[in-house]
Amino acid sequence: MENSFMSESMQSGQEMQMEDAQVRQEERNMDPAGAEQQAEEAAEAEQQAEEAAEAEQQAEEAAEAEQQAEDLAASLPPEKDILSIKAAVEAVLFAMGDSLDLETISEAVGMPAPELEKVLKEMTEDYDAPGSGRGIHIIKLEDRYQLATKKECYPVLIRLARQPRKVSLSDVVMETLSIIAYKQPVTRVEIEKIRGVKCEHAINRLIEYNLIREVGRLDAPGRPILFGTTEEFLRHFGTGSLDELPAISPVKVEDFKAEAEEEARVQLGI
Repeated sequence: MENSFMSESMQSGQEMQMEDAQVRQEERNMDPAGAEQQAEEAAEAEQQAEEAAEAEQQAEEAAEAEQQAEDLAASLPPEKDILSIKAAVEAVLFAMGDSLDLETISEAVGMPAPELEKVLKEMTEDYDAPGSGRGIHIIKLEDRYQLATKKECYPVLIRLARQPRKVSLSDVVMETLSIIAYKQPVTRVEIEKIRGVKCEHAINRLIEYNLIREVGRLDAPGRPILFGTTEEFLRHFGTGSLDELPAISPVKVEDFKAEAEEEARVQLGI
């Protein structure tokens, strides 16, 4: 009898504890502040998890980059062999004269292109270093390399070559070249539409100077010739890429139009 009473009392106590816990949980659920705090804690935990994942990814990327640098360093030949490679590159560029792409030089000297590109960069810096005492240097024309004389040595060369110091471009020819440089590939009709006058003479002169060339034909009736600039154009104006050309201002465009109109009036005797 006594045991039965004690068992019933314990069961009753457990039920009361469960009811109290359920009440407290319901109170927390009904408490807006408590719910908001739980949401903030959940958001904070999620943010921490994202930051931890991002940090882990950055660590993996850093380790991968470090490994790639180590692999590249290990793949490079010893210093003595590097000097031999540089000598071979210099000989190839000197013998060929014209610009060569990276793959061609790579095949000639027997070095993979990525490693060779680093060697070419070092050679370029060595040639152009102040006090290097070199009369030649390596120039990069778009994705091609060429051995060339430094411009400060040109007055000396001119005494031997007995040639004009540089190509002289008239305003008309220069304006035509500017249109081709910024609008290429472009047809003669398009050039004349911009300038407002005939440009055949200017185009022929630019072809003669090897500053422009035919780059194809437009898919249109008559298949007119498309013109573009040459590597000689880049050399002449001392730029390594068309992307380095200065932005042309609207004012300059208007000046071109005004000069073209004046030229047309002179030709027509107006």
